[in-house]
Amino acid sequence: MTKNEDCNCEAPAGHHGRHMNRNMNNTHGGNAVYGLGFIGAIVYYFSTATSFWLFVIGFLKAMVWPAFLVYEALKYLNM
Repeated sequence: MTKNEDCNCEAPAGHHGRHMNRNMNNTHGGNAVYGLGFIGAIVYYFSTATSFWLFVIGFLKAMVWPAFLVYEALKYLNM
């Protein structure tokens, strides 16, 4: 194999992008945080719901809780 001048690796020409993720360490820690937050939001919204439609709205809010969190954080920081 010859050295490829474009990406500075030993792979043959025309391989671009095939080795880019070789050394990435994907731990998926954000998925666990989102999942626990989703469960907590479901418990909170369901415990305060008094009708069927409040359960539905609570479920939808639980799916997008990070958006509420970021909005409130930015509002608190006056951004």
